[in-house]
Amino acid sequence: MIRVSGKVLGLGVVAASAVVLVVALYAAGGAPKPLSAGLTGAGTPVSWAVPVLRLLADLAAIGTGGAVLAAAWLLPATKNLGAQGLRACQDGAVAAGVWAVASIGGLLATASVILGVPLSQLASRAGDAGSLNQVRALAVSVVLTAFLAVLLSGCRTVATARVALVLTAVALAGPLLTGHGAIARTAFWSMLATASLVVHVFCATAWIGGLGSLIRYGREKAVERFSRLALVCAIAIGATGLLTAEIHLGGREDGWSLITQWVTTGYGVLVFAKAVAFALLVWIGWWHRRSTLPALATNQPAAFWRLAAGELLLMSATVGLAVALSRTP
Repeated sequence: MIRVSGKVLGLGVVAASAVVLVVALYAAGGAPKPLSAGLTGAGTPVSWAVPVLRLLADLAAIGTGGAVLAAAWLLPATKNLGAQGLRACQDGAVAAGVWAVASIGGLLATASVILGVPLSQLASRAGDAGSLNQVRALAVSVVLTAFLAVLLSGCRTVATARVALVLTAVALAGPLLTGHGAIARTAFWSMLATASLVVHVFCATAWIGGLGSLIRYGREKAVERFSRLALVCAIAIGATGLLTAEIHLGGREDGWSLITQWVTTGYGVLVFAKAVAFALLVWIGWWHRRSTLPALATNQPAAFWRLAAGELLLMSATVGLAVALSRTP
């Protein structure tokens, strides 16, 4: 069975998402800017650390979610995990540890930027930092992800993996409740935007992480399960992505504003880029069902795994776009 090198693909995922993040931030006007002469603040390196650490945390969260999803559902098992399920849990433990560390860094950098003080002075403003919703949400995420890393390192049963899956969802949801989805101008639209974003992130994590785990642990028996999951995730991501864009771009007040702002604002351009990437992913999914899945069923797996690797790289680019969106006016 032909496999793409895991290390090469992993480096490709990180590189693709990082390059897209930087390009998107500059293109959409969300890139950190140097401080004007005479002003003090967090500084450009710390300001850049916020999206970079957010990207690292998001990739680690996707890796954790994919590994746990594989152990809890995708890989065949009864009560005790098989060899691949155990491997998935160990991978998930490492990814959760990276997630926790990146969240700690993100917490410090975010507090420094919001308070407008260098990191060296942050300790003297600990009380102010602790009052920030974003900082508190990240602190909870650090605790949950650290506990998740410990739980997964000792995971041996399907039941424990399922507990870890629920914990992963909770850790994902926390920062979203105080993030970009909660800025709509009325309580109703704010709640709708936040709920839409939570569903969007859950489904994206399951779709991207699930595909990554499918490639890494390579079980054809899991492909059919993942194929059904991917279809549900694609539908949910398309619907919630459109709804979130509609809310943030003000389309609910002017039916044409959503369309026009896709090409007249930096935020809208990134939304449009995500929509194009999503359309390509839907086409890849269709091609899987039309061509590579039948070939896989006849013991000709090469085309499926190659296309899946390309699909994962495209997905990683959308993660970079998503992080850039969260930093774009």
